[in-house]
Amino acid sequence: MAAPLVSDALWSLFSPLLPPCPPRPKGGRPPVEDRAALTGILFVLKSGIPWEMLPQEMGCGSGMTCWRRLRDWQGAGIWRAFHHLLLDRLGRAGLIDWSRCSLDSASLPAKAGGAATGPNPTDRGKPGSKRHLVVDRQGIPLAVLLTAANAHDSTVLEEALDAVPPVRQPRGRPRHRRGCSRGTLRRDRRVAGVEQRVRGRRRRADRP
Repeated sequence: MAAPLVSDALWSLFSPLLPPCPPRPKGGRPPVEDRAALTGILFVLKSGIPWEMLPQEMGCGSGMTCWRRLRDWQGAGIWRAFHHLLLDRLGRAGLIDWSRCSLDSASLPAKAGGAATGPNPTDRGKPGSKRHLVVDRQGIPLAVLLTAANAHDSTVLEEALDAVPPVRQPRGRPRHRRGCSRGTLRRDRRVAGVEQRVRGRRRRADRP
């Protein structure tokens, strides 16, 4: 039998973060349970199917019900809190490799517009957004930012690093990067001996 998408261990971490269900003084049909909605959300995101094609036999409600729950939890900060919780658990176990972090991005269309929207230079100037992802040396996601599609990675470097939350360590205080200016960032890299490398480019000393 296939393992459930939402295991008991996962649900024990996620459920305490959820807000209480609002009262329904007029009665009506009871809402889909949160665990079932989370199962539907994970199924759609993992399979890549459209929301309206979520199989009804899964018992997760309709695809739009799961999508609205995803939207509501995003607005309530549930996903950010859950991500921070997972990072804390990994940090306390010493499973985050801070020796190197990488920043990369991917553009996506934004037909509905929004604040983080701009002309996409890779899609004939159509409206788009860009996701900037910071990962540790092993690829564990540390932070994600959403900007306009025409924002270059270099312009959001400091903001992306500052988006990494304080993460608990096996010993000592939570690890966190303080905000700094571009000049301070360059100075900190020199003092720490940190080398900034851009994918696809070679250092001057390596050039013929």
